[in-house]
Amino acid sequence: MKKLLALLLAALMLLACASALAEVDPELVEAAQDEGELVVYGSCEEPYLIAACQKFEELYGIKVDYQRLSTGEVQTKITEEKGNPSADVWFGGTNDPYNEAAKEGLLMAYEPANAVHLLKPAYRDPDGYWFGIYQGILGFMVNQEELDRLGVEAPKTWDDLLKPEYQGLIWLSNPNTAGTAKLVINTMVQMKGHDEGIQYLVDLDKNIAQYTKSGSGPSKNVGTGECIIGIGFLHDGVYQILQGYDNIGLIIPEDGTSYEIGSTAIFEGCEHPNAAKLWIEFALSPDCVELADDAGSYQFLVIDDAQQPEALQAFPELDPSKTIDYDFADAKENTSKYVSDYFDALGAAADDRFKTE
Repeated sequence: MKKLLALLLAALMLLACASALAEVDPELVEAAQDEGELVVYGSCEEPYLIAACQKFEELYGIKVDYQRLSTGEVQTKITEEKGNPSADVWFGGTNDPYNEAAKEGLLMAYEPANAVHLLKPAYRDPDGYWFGIYQGILGFMVNQEELDRLGVEAPKTWDDLLKPEYQGLIWLSNPNTAGTAKLVINTMVQMKGHDEGIQYLVDLDKNIAQYTKSGSGPSKNVGTGECIIGIGFLHDGVYQILQGYDNIGLIIPEDGTSYEIGSTAIFEGCEHPNAAKLWIEFALSPDCVELADDAGSYQFLVIDDAQQPEALQAFPELDPSKTIDYDFADAKENTSKYVSDYFDALGAAADDRFKTE
């Protein structure tokens, strides 16, 4: 009986793999398997990256090497390697750095068959340089116990963060290394105008205790109380709450906020272009994006044939419709300028609070 069950299980696994293989061009699968290898830079959280790479290997028999780097680190690395990238594809992380990389000619255009499942035109680059795999809402995560101890109310708006009672309580990420911080800069410029937006960020700096290397850095320290108010993506706060930190409150700013499109893309000049194209097809399939739920990544999925993470059902306040109409074209054109303007305006205040490790 045990032997029969084992044979049945093996048959079912083969059928599942065959079904996944049948959804993409068999010639592409064969060409990718002939290359036999794929190198992935991942800017999502590492458990999701590992799960995705292992699933790709399982489905297609292609060896996958991967490295987890923040979006800013990937952008810097492929800029230095222009024309000869040390990886084939980029997976996860907010998409402003993807847009900057596309503008610099560092990404390869491709039109995947599975792109038809994307829910909105905004979830892809119109020229095929990147494709969305999830959406995350920008907001605040607060340690409610610490705020109560200090006798301070939780912030409700971006402007609230400038209040003197929050001095030394706020963490943000470093725009030199984290796409999340670049999104914050773009969001303030789009919501307030260039000059007022940059001035807002300079004023906010007076209340910032630390700028972390990674965009998820603030969220990872809110539950412990080391960070009392963290600016970042609220799904990172969901993860911390589900790890047992029920002292964390999640806040969508009442004066508006933006969102990330976690993306995937192929590097121009990569060594394994067919395996890279197959990865993009895979990344836009339920086989890949539904792994996020079990891997502790609770973003909203952006394809029409995948199930949303069950964990999000406990957080109905996280409504992705409560976001501004983010101008991706402006971000693509001007992110580098806005970041430079920000640091120029900060001047000597750009000190050792900006972490790179």
